[in-house]
Amino acid sequence: MAYRYRILTGKSYDDTNIITVHLGNGCSACAIQKGESINTSMGLTPLEGLVMGTRGGNIDPSVLEFLHHKEGMSFQELDTLLNKQSGLLGISGLTNDMRELLEEERVHEDRRARLAIEISACASSTTSGAYLAQMNGADAVVFTGGIGENSAEVRARVCRGHGFFGIALDPAKNEAAVGGKEGDVSAEGARVRTYVIPTNEELLIARDTVRCVKNAPRRW
Repeated sequence: MAYRYRILTGKSYDDTNIITVHLGNGCSACAIQKGESINTSMGLTPLEGLVMGTRGGNIDPSVLEFLHHKEGMSFQELDTLLNKQSGLLGISGLTNDMRELLEEERVHEDRRARLAIEISACASSTTSGAYLAQMNGADAVVFTGGIGENSAEVRARVCRGHGFFGIALDPAKNEAAVGGKEGDVSAEGARVRTYVIPTNEELLIARDTVRCVKNAPRRW
């Protein structure tokens, strides 16, 4: 994302100050300052961080002890619960597919679908807001991943509370940026720009492999 952002904007490696928000069945955020990652939402495992399709994201660690004693759940059962039965699926009780949840909310006004969407958006908004504070501001927020690339509604919800930071979306540009399209979806005059950039993890893996073989430095 940082590399593609540089191509689109003409910025140098050292002048790349962005926050990437990857939203899909797996979700993560990354703070990139002067071209280097300085913080990321995932921890030892992908379970830490944002609310995902079936992963719960950040929780009170005492929840594990509570469920172990109250429900008699084993560590294996807890691991399965947190990784495969939580997140959007666990909150909604319906599905881990954001498209289906948005449809349930729109057509049936399903309260659990709405709750899942709002909790997910809130987690992404809170994390990106924390990174903006840590970095003392950024030049752009970049959305990617299956949801980040294709859901204008989710992008709008994540950015809804970021007006204070100077983030504002252009509704028409935001709605048009779906289906693999990339570009700046910010409103005119927004101090912090918002981009949609489709991810290409396979390409990055291939490039890193070539760099490893050539023993070349990794600068995207």
